[in-house]
Amino acid sequence: MTDMEYTTLGDTGLEVSRLCLGCMNFGSGAEWMMNDRDASVDLLHRAFELGVNFLDTANVYSQGESEEIVGEAIADQDVFSREELVVATKVFGPMGDGPNRQGLSRKHVLDQCEASLDRLGLEYVDLYQIHRWDDDTPIEETLAALDHLIETGKVRYVGASTMTSYEFTKALYTADVENYSRFVCMQPEYNAVDRHEEANLLPVCEGEGVGVIPWSPLAGGFLTGKYDREGDTDDADETRRADTDEYTENRFTDENWAVLEEIEAIADELDATPAQVSLAWLLHKPVVDSPIVGPRSVEHLEENVGALDVTLTDDHLARVEAPKTPRWPAPGKD
Repeated sequence: MTDMEYTTLGDTGLEVSRLCLGCMNFGSGAEWMMNDRDASVDLLHRAFELGVNFLDTANVYSQGESEEIVGEAIADQDVFSREELVVATKVFGPMGDGPNRQGLSRKHVLDQCEASLDRLGLEYVDLYQIHRWDDDTPIEETLAALDHLIETGKVRYVGASTMTSYEFTKALYTADVENYSRFVCMQPEYNAVDRHEEANLLPVCEGEGVGVIPWSPLAGGFLTGKYDREGDTDDADETRRADTDEYTENRFTDENWAVLEEIEAIADELDATPAQVSLAWLLHKPVVDSPIVGPRSVEHLEENVGALDVTLTDDHLARVEAPKTPRWPAPGKD
């Protein structure tokens, strides 16, 4: 099995595995989730065995259930010490009905950090991220709250996810001016068919030394090659998802099929899978530190880790990128 590789996150000295385990699938509710607590813990344990030391969850994932599962798996393993693990979670989305249950106010940020720590069973989180930009809260208020969490030892680093380059630049420069801890990483949607952030956030990250941990690196499963052009798969549940899930259905464009066809051809040439080539494409990007993979089985996890063994040439990269031109805002996302 592949030996895990590690890198530092952006300009920090924090060492993270080249793949981050996304934990949104852990919990119960939607059909696409694992809906099996024991299987989720087993998958986390296998990730540790494979050398994955970087975990990403959020308070809103199954309204805290994902964090509880992550905490259970961490407590019941002996692969990594706490000092070796990098545990990330996020704040912004609604955590129930009523006032002060969402957003990035000082109250909500501080309350939710405490709640996340309780669910995770940890004294601190390594990376605390704002899940989205909050138009209703001054960024100075949010940054002050995050800085307080760092000063009190509840958080080691802070990060952000999914916003415009103007918003992110404003946050970075405000932190500099006010002497608050600045965001050390960004979670953008980024994969071989969703490249709009090349025209938005990625230049900012590169210029500011900000780490990049892309979400949806396989475009919701599209880049695994499991769908045909009618949206059908060998799995009835996955086929139904393609018929009802707008995110998945939006992948089915001529440009995206052209990208996938090149990825599948390269996979055949290299004796790899389309998922491995798609992840390798991201891993070959200097700005990318650790794509966030979200496998729902140990088999898929092991396949994802196998991407570390796939070496792409400049010609391979050019073939994958040729069918698309990055634009911001991306069609259908503005």
